[in-house]
Amino acid sequence: MGQIKHEDKATYQAIHTPERIAKRLQHGPSSLYLKDFVYGAVDGAVTTFAVVAGVAGAGMSAGVIIILGFANLLADGFSMAISNYLGTRAENQFRAQTRRRERDEIQKWPEGEREEVRQIYALKGFEGELLDQVVEVITADHERWIDTMLQEEHGMSLQDHDPGKAGFATFVAFSLVGIIPLLPYLLNWIRPGALTATFFWSSALTAAAFLWVGAVKARFVNQSRLLGAVETAAIGGVAAVLAYGAGVLLKGLVE
Repeated sequence: MGQIKHEDKATYQAIHTPERIAKRLQHGPSSLYLKDFVYGAVDGAVTTFAVVAGVAGAGMSAGVIIILGFANLLADGFSMAISNYLGTRAENQFRAQTRRRERDEIQKWPEGEREEVRQIYALKGFEGELLDQVVEVITADHERWIDTMLQEEHGMSLQDHDPGKAGFATFVAFSLVGIIPLLPYLLNWIRPGALTATFFWSSALTAAAFLWVGAVKARFVNQSRLLGAVETAAIGGVAAVLAYGAGVLLKGLVE
């Protein structure tokens, strides 16, 4: 590994003072809606461009592309947002249910639950008097005890994810990125003849959207931006080829 640059080292030192650490731990981790954004953006571009590619492959008019594209934006975007909302809420509800169950078990079978804590920390390498102290500290406070069981036994995060914000992030990303494949067709509808090779421009803009979404995702997960961009674009490209091929194969149904 390379050495940490002087300015980076100074930054790390500044954010790791006892006061800054205490403040971060007191506020707890913040929710990151990156997954919801990427999920909506990728699916918005994929499904809308799949409509464009399928209809273009079938040789249908630009008007049909616009109508079906906007129908997809509204219906599929709403469906995805609601699905994400319900899924996130169900995850929160399951966490709350597990918390209630652990609280009940601690009240009814404290020795068994204390033994679970002992074995969990024994597997982490604690032993002897130190293990006894760890178990004593954790089980002395029921909320801390329950939090420990949620994290260590069930592998759960302690923080709820806001279902409304998750669904909203999905819908906004789906709509904003999903409309990109339709932009050349909308321009030609507003100003007839403004663009030639409309499907080419739709493909180019969609590819750029995929590259941008992949690069944004990569920035947050410490991945190469080039790799993240190419990865996302490749996934979208496969979906586009499949949709265009289906349109060509089924073209005879609309002729």
